[in-house]
Amino acid sequence: MKLVWSPETASKAYIQTVKSCRESGVAELVSAMAAGWKAQLIVETWAEGGAMGTSVGLAVARGHTGGRHVCLLPDERSRAEYERRMAEEAGTVPEMVVGEAEEAMEGLGGVDFMVVDSSRHDFSRVLSLADLSGQGAVLICKNANSSAAFTWRSVVSRRLARSVFLPVGKGLHIAHVSAVGASVAKSKRWIKHLDQRSGELHVIRRCP
Repeated sequence: MKLVWSPETASKAYIQTVKSCRESGVAELVSAMAAGWKAQLIVETWAEGGAMGTSVGLAVARGHTGGRHVCLLPDERSRAEYERRMAEEAGTVPEMVVGEAEEAMEGLGGVDFMVVDSSRHDFSRVLSLADLSGQGAVLICKNANSSAAFTWRSVVSRRLARSVFLPVGKGLHIAHVSAVGASVAKSKRWIKHLDQRSGELHVIRRCP
């Protein structure tokens, strides 16, 4: 089976994130995508001093999918800050794993939704080490304006169904990795995202 898109679940997560998150743009977009794809293993990276919007949005999505939400943290200071701020802003704290990329990714098999922060020096390493779900996966690199030389081909060995760059927040690289053995679908559908601050409408092509 491949990942199956649920517009109803995506809409519910989007609206809930808008209501519960102080930051707009990236948070509701990733929340809607994770919920819409019914992701069962959501993985994100975070470092000390980072924004919380994406994490709150993913926590909302996890509530709609019933899956796991795991945050990878580089050290104990980051872990303590993340735990405190998530408890305050989201009222819930996901699973947390502290350590370098190799250590943190160990045991996380079947990742089907992943958000990495390109401001972390090891973001490409984390992506390359991800054990992706055989049903397909959605990968997002946020703060992507600082990683102009980044290419998905350099970190993902699986077939890419689609990839796109969106000028949302500080830039998002988004890729949909095909299911194992799947051919790239020729038909296209669309995901629409309205930036609450700028009023701009962003449209993403996706595979069915």
